[in-house]
Amino acid sequence: MAQPLSQLAAAPAPGPADPVKDVGLSTFMADVIEASKQQLVLVDFWATWCGPCKQLTPALEKVVRSYNGAIRLAKIDIDQNPEIAQQMGVQSVPAVFAFYQARPVDGFMGAQTEAQIKSWIERIIKATGAKAPAVANFDEALRQAAELLGAGNIEAAQAAYMDILGEDPVNAPAYAGLLRCIIASGDTAQAKTMLAEADPELTKDKIFDAIRTALELAEQSGNSGSVSELQKKLEQNEGDHQTRFDLAMAHFAAGQKEQAVDELLEIVRRNRSWNEDAARKQLVKFFEAFNPLDPLTVASRKRLSSILFS
Repeated sequence: MAQPLSQLAAAPAPGPADPVKDVGLSTFMADVIEASKQQLVLVDFWATWCGPCKQLTPALEKVVRSYNGAIRLAKIDIDQNPEIAQQMGVQSVPAVFAFYQARPVDGFMGAQTEAQIKSWIERIIKATGAKAPAVANFDEALRQAAELLGAGNIEAAQAAYMDILGEDPVNAPAYAGLLRCIIASGDTAQAKTMLAEADPELTKDKIFDAIRTALELAEQSGNSGSVSELQKKLEQNEGDHQTRFDLAMAHFAAGQKEQAVDELLEIVRRNRSWNEDAARKQLVKFFEAFNPLDPLTVASRKRLSSILFS
């Protein structure tokens, strides 16, 4: 199996094709004006003495790199390049301008979060028709990776998610998918560690709610007892819903997802309101934790609906 990385959410180090560049008076025309004729160029006016700049600039760099070269960032120190700042009418820093087709099209002042920066960039792309971010090309790769995981091909799915993260380290669906692979392989401790070590901005995405649910279920199922003992107990009293519920969690702990779902559906069929709908609620947690494209998820949702509305 491909080895998981513990710091996949970190921004890649600058390289030869790094879209982030320090720009001065002598290179402004080439790196901003001319370059903006081909793609969107952001210009970050900053200063070493500026506190908010120390928060904004790293966020800008991270977001720009996530677009895989479709957007560029030109960083301009106003103390070293006062002429450019004066020409742009920069009164205070940080100040950011977006250039497209050799002219400024939008801008903002002050610190912004990564989410705000991304939203701003997307609005500019939509308004100007600038080149779409390369990250959009990951949609198909994400779909294929999810299908691989849904089919039980964990190794191939993990490799696919890691390939995406190698190009876009802040891709939330890919990181969540990788964690699903680690959980599916049985290494919940590693998945828990990776989730804790990931960039907090990345894991704010709602997609990680399902990952947290999956980890919660893994811990819960670990205390359910053995499958064989619970099966023997249930044979003595098939109406013992608590034992059947515990058996479902034991199956889940053993990686027997289909059997786990079957037992919970049986409880719903026999007594849907048992223990304040505990079985149905647990099924919903299962569906959240499973890959949405997993055939078991799709089929089990239909079976649950059939029971509830029969």
